[in-house]
Amino acid sequence: MDETDHQAEGRGVEDAAADVAPTGVAIVDVAIIGAGPVGLFAAFQCRMLRLSCLLIDALAETGGQCAALYPEKPIYDIPGLPEIEAGALIGNLERQLMPFAVPRRLSRRVTGLSGEAGDFTLTTDAGDTIRARTVLIAAGAGAFGPNRPPLPGIEDFERGGTVQYLVRQRESLRGCAVAIAGGGDSAVDWALALAGVAERIWLIHRRDRFRAAPESLRRLDEAVEAGLVERVVPFQLQALAGENGILSGVTVASLDGEQRILPANRLLAFFGLSTDLGPIAGWGLETGLHGVIPVDPATLRTSLPGVFAVGDVASYPGKLKLILQGFSEAAMAAHAIHAVAKPDQALRFEHSTTSGLPIS
Repeated sequence: MDETDHQAEGRGVEDAAADVAPTGVAIVDVAIIGAGPVGLFAAFQCRMLRLSCLLIDALAETGGQCAALYPEKPIYDIPGLPEIEAGALIGNLERQLMPFAVPRRLSRRVTGLSGEAGDFTLTTDAGDTIRARTVLIAAGAGAFGPNRPPLPGIEDFERGGTVQYLVRQRESLRGCAVAIAGGGDSAVDWALALAGVAERIWLIHRRDRFRAAPESLRRLDEAVEAGLVERVVPFQLQALAGENGILSGVTVASLDGEQRILPANRLLAFFGLSTDLGPIAGWGLETGLHGVIPVDPATLRTSLPGVFAVGDVASYPGKLKLILQGFSEAAMAAHAIHAVAKPDQALRFEHSTTSGLPIS
């Protein structure tokens, strides 16, 4: 038995029977691909409707980008939580899901999908076989990796750890001279988060204006006025200096040829993520630009019957790529999935305050 199957212990007989058939093949109502924040909440919503489910993720831990890329990044738009770090949000979602002990398969990519609605078979690169009545894709933007600036010799500094594309712990940059490159929320948020931690911060962008939330820009103006952050605009990265993977300076240049050398010993580059749906793109699903999957906004159904998509990977008119919208989609999808996974069982809508946790 896979070590993640032990999380199924302690559930009711109905749930346990849905997890593993005598042949060792997992059988569930819903196979959820992606264990980021939206995938975790989708599992909770499915279990609230008494749908058995299993989480699959290519990463070694749950949480998706929140855990892998920016666990200490503050998030301000989760209802009821004025401010919460991304890692803490994942912890809360795991605690919410804990009573159901949903099994998961981590460090695995789904490589194959066959069958039809009501009887799908999924396979993974670790040799797993999963039978599922429905499939819910909550894979964020798919497999992801950072967009790297095209600078000579940058690989040496990446290996040396002085050029980074994510920050797991602010304290690792305490006392450092940090150059942050990028013009979006990530660059601005980390400039603010490191103010008072790093010895010096330069925020580099090729334009005068940053594409960040208004409140973040207001706080950035305050940090600049207080001398905690220096805006370096309009400049872009040109070269790196240092030896043996240890950064000693960052050269930036403007479009008119002006150059500056910033005595930084760390470079944080935030130019977005390159994403790839991987094998999912070959399942016959209708896909759009940038690897998104068009869905029905009322049910989150994809073009393939029995397969649904939520979160950043799902696309429809008016879509906002916010975690809170992904949470709403997860709840809507769970209700639509119930009709496919259990077509003979009527579903009566109940609020959690009256239904409680449906644990046998």
